[in-house]
Amino acid sequence: MTITAGIDIGTGTVKVAAFRVEGDETEWLGRRLHRIRRRDPLKLAEEAYRDLLDELGLGADDVAYVATTGEGESVPFRTGHFYSMTTHARGGIYLQPEARAVLDIGALHGRAIKIDERGKVLSYKMTSQCASGSGQFLENIARYLGVAQDEVGELSQQADDPETVSSICAVLAETDVINMVSRGIATPNILKGIHLSMAGRLVKLLKAIKATDCLVLLTGGLALDGGLVVAMREQAVEQKVDLTVDHHADSIYAGAIGAALWGAFRYHKLAELGMLAKAS
Repeated sequence: MTITAGIDIGTGTVKVAAFRVEGDETEWLGRRLHRIRRRDPLKLAEEAYRDLLDELGLGADDVAYVATTGEGESVPFRTGHFYSMTTHARGGIYLQPEARAVLDIGALHGRAIKIDERGKVLSYKMTSQCASGSGQFLENIARYLGVAQDEVGELSQQADDPETVSSICAVLAETDVINMVSRGIATPNILKGIHLSMAGRLVKLLKAIKATDCLVLLTGGLALDGGLVVAMREQAVEQKVDLTVDHHADSIYAGAIGAALWGAFRYHKLAELGMLAKAS
């Protein structure tokens, strides 16, 4: 039996997950999520990790491998680091075994990842950081409109005449939104228009990697935005792409899950080769 932990440091949140792995059997022991809010992400990662261990009644010596991902490469107590693309792929297949693509929608970019049944990455493509298809852009717009982040999805679904944002550049798109407000466009219609604009670009990413005719799992911070999920489904129909768009209650933990499971895999491989000293 092996206990491993995964730590995913993103732009806005730190996620930690712990697993018990024995052969092909895995048990998710617990999770923690802390919002960064201008705090030191590395200190926050250590705090979240220690809190989770305390919650589980574990000590640091009980954890065989601490794997980081995202911006976690500088975590001082990590055992190893994995690229976020591979961890989201592995975490996605854990949450939804039928998925053959993962769409990671984070604070700065969207990333489409085509995977096989084992969670192996086959191809990928991502938006640029300046694109208006990111979580940070949507958060900025919500703040400007005076809407709480967890209200965005519900309001978007109340739209009756959405006003789409045409600009790819986030700065210009924000100017578009300011103009919409001055013209008296209702908040639900603005938000639905933004969701449709984001979804259109994300569907194009999936088409670019040929992730069509399959189940796509949304991961990352916007995975539970119900308005974006609906817009993704509508855009798939609009662009004539046969996609099933799904999300999971724990989608935001996909990177941390994948890191923990890849950590267990690497630990066992090193054990087989008699090279565990190199993993510490």
